[in-house]
Amino acid sequence: MLFFGTTWLARDGGYAARRAAVAAGSLTTAVAACFVLRFAYEGLEIAKVGSFVGLLLVVMFSVCSAIAFRRTWDGFTRRPADPAHEESLRSVKAIGFMGALIAYFLRSLAEAPGEGLRRKEYATALAQYERRRTARAGNPAARAAAKSRARKPKRA
Repeated sequence: MLFFGTTWLARDGGYAARRAAVAAGSLTTAVAACFVLRFAYEGLEIAKVGSFVGLLLVVMFSVCSAIAFRRTWDGFTRRPADPAHEESLRSVKAIGFMGALIAYFLRSLAEAPGEGLRRKEYATALAQYERRRTARAGNPAARAAAKSRARKPKRA
């Protein structure tokens, strides 16, 4: 929602162009990250550290990317139940940044990432506001003054 401000609300102000730019940017970043990982792997091959270390590297990035993808994708639909647990997974998500970028790209094809969650929270807040607003009838200060006038006995 960083690139969208409040344009997601009415989908105006260049919303479609921003969404396309975000999708293209996240895909470009993911492709660039693939090249960086490839160069890192080739560096390990040049250093001749062995096939076991190369296998560990591939497995580590695959697992971390899968975890980051799932956590990022779930973050677009609901708030985390335990923010402390989510904070503890920050390093795993940083290692698996490829998964997070791909989740961001795929979500931006359908909507602004996080839009569904924000739209649902906005609708809930709006409904609560309307309930509170309709529960009050008029000016509360005027009601209090009317009650106090009604209770005072009239002087004869």
